[in-house]
Amino acid sequence: MAQPSNSLGKIPATIVTGFLGAGKTTLIRHLIAHAGGRRLALIVNEFGELGFDGELLKGCASETCRAEDIVELANGCICCTVADDFLPTMEALLARPDRPDHIIIETSGLALPKPLVQAFDWPSVRTRVTVDGVVAVIDADATAAGRFATDPELLAAQRAADPNFEHDAPLEELFHDQLACADLVVLTKTDLIDAARIAAAEAEVARFTRPGVKTVRASFGELPAAVLLGLGAAAEDDIAGRKSVHDDEGEHDHDDFDSFWLEIPAAASTAALVDRLKAVAGRHDILRIKGFAAIAGKPMRLVVQGVGERFGHYFDRAWAAGEAPVGRLVVIGLKGLDQAAIRAELAA
Repeated sequence: MAQPSNSLGKIPATIVTGFLGAGKTTLIRHLIAHAGGRRLALIVNEFGELGFDGELLKGCASETCRAEDIVELANGCICCTVADDFLPTMEALLARPDRPDHIIIETSGLALPKPLVQAFDWPSVRTRVTVDGVVAVIDADATAAGRFATDPELLAAQRAADPNFEHDAPLEELFHDQLACADLVVLTKTDLIDAARIAAAEAEVARFTRPGVKTVRASFGELPAAVLLGLGAAAEDDIAGRKSVHDDEGEHDHDDFDSFWLEIPAAASTAALVDRLKAVAGRHDILRIKGFAAIAGKPMRLVVQGVGERFGHYFDRAWAAGEAPVGRLVVIGLKGLDQAAIRAELAA
């Protein structure tokens, strides 16, 4: 059933945050396909130069979410470019004669959600849009594996006692901040682990969420729109209650990360490509590889997404007429990536 128009009230906006490769885009693709008649607009933020997520979402555009309703904000973390990029984009969406029923904002995996929520206090936005909810997408497999600190206060005490102790990894802080700002947590990839590890992941998530915030499980992003939309959180009115480890910082940056993109020639087979990507990811400090690839003899474009050495892939569409069947990949990793070596190994 189609949802009523929001022309007389505030347009709800949902912020979808989460770590690299947690499944944000997959969740949003499913939401587009099951929007229940809502007219959606998407703002997609990327950390890097190649708009992979936006291109992927445009590939599943529908009558309720047209390609022109998908806006990409590339080349900068959305929480660092609020005034320059996000607010003008929001104002442009609100100036359209066919206003959306709901706005979905997909942050990059490196974004802090709280500064983005604070942006909805901007005078030209506050009277017309409300933050319906912040949805944190969390990788259950990674969380259960203990990839983030379980006791940041103990780490702080150890650091104070040991002058050689390193600062908390930025990924830990991002994980905590995303959960602290969340109105709903979506635990993904639960099909990859057993019940005990799912319980461990849920317990870890509960340590950093606010009282009353629920956690739901999802595989392949398959959740009803009614679960994700209509939370009614009005998060912009509850900024103080969303504690962040960055609250005392004036600004932050992402100097601990490198990101670049490259073109790769057609691979002999899907298996050969994935094996090469796994090998390269294992040899370098690569967090994420994602993009499109061409496979020799195949008329379809292959979507490839990897977290560490774990890769998924599928054919999404045929190469368009006049479109060169050349692969383009985004590589994201810790500072100091050997770009020359990675380029050479992937182009081999």
